[in-house]
Amino acid sequence: MKLALAALAALSIASAAHAAPKVEAAWTRPAALGQTGAGFMTLKNPDAKPNALVAVESPLARTVQIHQSSMSGGMASMKQVARVELPPGGGVTFAPGGYHLMLIGLTKAVKAGDTVPATLTFASGAKLKVSFVATLTPPAAGHDHH
Repeated sequence: MKLALAALAALSIASAAHAAPKVEAAWTRPAALGQTGAGFMTLKNPDAKPNALVAVESPLARTVQIHQSSMSGGMASMKQVARVELPPGGGVTFAPGGYHLMLIGLTKAVKAGDTVPATLTFASGAKLKVSFVATLTPPAAGHDHH
């Protein structure tokens, strides 16, 4: 009996050691049917181990790509990236002019107040369902999805 309790306690500690990623302030801009939308958020990694966002899917987009915008020599550029690293206990903000999601081929118009569901997949194997709220201005941080 003591061995079973010790094993159960060890399992509980191991489970607690792998904290799932969290999302704050997920938002998108309104966009027309068939157009490309953009998704923004703050990703948090409360785990003691590094993780990475590696894929995103949405039933309202033909495909979703992870992109990064940057400025070099006064010229703006944007490129698709395969993953976004999440340091242990850290986070990454997806915002205009930086990392963002491209929601390509929207299957319906997205109006202010609508939500766009998505599933984020991480290198750890964790999957996180998120709702991006359509708005003209970014929401205040602290609106969590996990």
